[in-house]
Amino acid sequence: MDPRTRLALLGLLSFLALFLSVNGNFVFSVHNKFKGKERSMSALKDHDVRRHRRILSAVDLELGGNGLPSETGLYFARIGIGSPSNDYFVQVDTGSDILWVNCIGCEKCPKKSNLGIDLTLYDPKGSSTSKLVNCDQDFCTATYDGQLPGCKPNLLCQYNVVYGDGSSTAGYFVKDTLHFNKVTGNRQTATTNGSVIFGCGAKQSGELGTSSEALDGILGFGQANSSMLSQLASSGKVKKSFAHCLDTANGGGIFAIGEVVQPKVKTTPLVPNQAHYNVVMKAIEVGDDVLQLPTDIFDAGDGKGTIIDSGTTLAYLPELVYEGVMNKIMSRQPDLKLHTVEDQFSCFQFTSNVDDGFPTVTFNFDKSLTLIVYPHDYLFQIREDVWCIGWQNSGLQSKDGKEMTLLGDMVLSNKLVLYDLENQAIGWTEYNCSTSIKVKDESTGEVYTVGAHNISSASSQIVGKLLTFLLIMIAMLQIFTC
Repeated sequence: MDPRTRLALLGLLSFLALFLSVNGNFVFSVHNKFKGKERSMSALKDHDVRRHRRILSAVDLELGGNGLPSETGLYFARIGIGSPSNDYFVQVDTGSDILWVNCIGCEKCPKKSNLGIDLTLYDPKGSSTSKLVNCDQDFCTATYDGQLPGCKPNLLCQYNVVYGDGSSTAGYFVKDTLHFNKVTGNRQTATTNGSVIFGCGAKQSGELGTSSEALDGILGFGQANSSMLSQLASSGKVKKSFAHCLDTANGGGIFAIGEVVQPKVKTTPLVPNQAHYNVVMKAIEVGDDVLQLPTDIFDAGDGKGTIIDSGTTLAYLPELVYEGVMNKIMSRQPDLKLHTVEDQFSCFQFTSNVDDGFPTVTFNFDKSLTLIVYPHDYLFQIREDVWCIGWQNSGLQSKDGKEMTLLGDMVLSNKLVLYDLENQAIGWTEYNCSTSIKVKDESTGEVYTVGAHNISSASSQIVGKLLTFLLIMIAMLQIFTC
């Protein structure tokens, strides 16, 4: 590409970036985290490596964005906190537990974001319903399985979380009012609230302190008692169950808290006493062939096993499994010439229908649950005739996770995924995520419809696709026009 062409493309990118915007109508408005950003493909992997009695009917979280790897798909929600309520944009993460937001006086907290959103620092003194959580209170001792060393009356309960990419957040816990939407009828909601304890971020490091992809915090949907879901469930506000359906065809999708009664979802048991959503995998098929693997390759344990995580973009397989899957896939197209992009993605030219030219990959789990991944799921298109492979080798990512299977949005999109924590099970079914599901009101027995949402503005969607396309085209033209 000649210098004038390159300069013109970069200038166009800067111009388009001025028009990016993010908006939504609900308290819980979920967007794509990197939608419409200038974002390299290697950053995808960088992110992944470092990640009763009266019960409310259900909670509807508006969903936006797109989970396609080529669109750098992660999701974030807009939540309301405090009295009066202020809006905060937080990443939705099933791989962690606590909710935290950046606070007044925070060290190395980002002051602006390139995501088209306004960042807000939470101020406990600015909310009439906020209360500091001390180290001798029940929440703190339960979270840390005992009293923290050196705890004295009136000392704050501290938190410190280190994520897989090396980023960290530290601060103290606060209790305040969280505002969200309950389902009151078919495609109808009303604002309600509940008190939750969350982290008040005082210091951030790594990716959490940068402005390029900055958010106000992270909303963990993990299983621990410290999670927002567990706290609201224990107070009788919600059922300890949630589901999401990420729509790569139209963007957005469905995210609801509560009991899903339609469609019916087959489940597999969660592995007991695990921090994440671990499941037991039995076998992998590529096309009609079952991979011949050691019997202990999917054993659960420290640094091993299979995790379902919507906070991860791609899918990671132990080296032995990765090689087996890749060899079977590429044997269908032995004449393809692979090109390595950004030292880590295998890409190739292919002009035919990928679903006709490549095999499906089927994961088999305990209780006969299967997860079918189609070629259009694990291959992502970056140009009209250029495709890249989404499967990644866990052994090349980190020493601790080299035997781990981590299944992210790449394989979970276009499926309704149900997390039934009350029965310790998880399941999924192929589904049209642009339609609707039905959830049950536990107090009345009524069943209501929860529809799909795509809260990203039309201009953001178009510009996002253009930005992604043009950025990758700059890199790819140098390879495929040689």
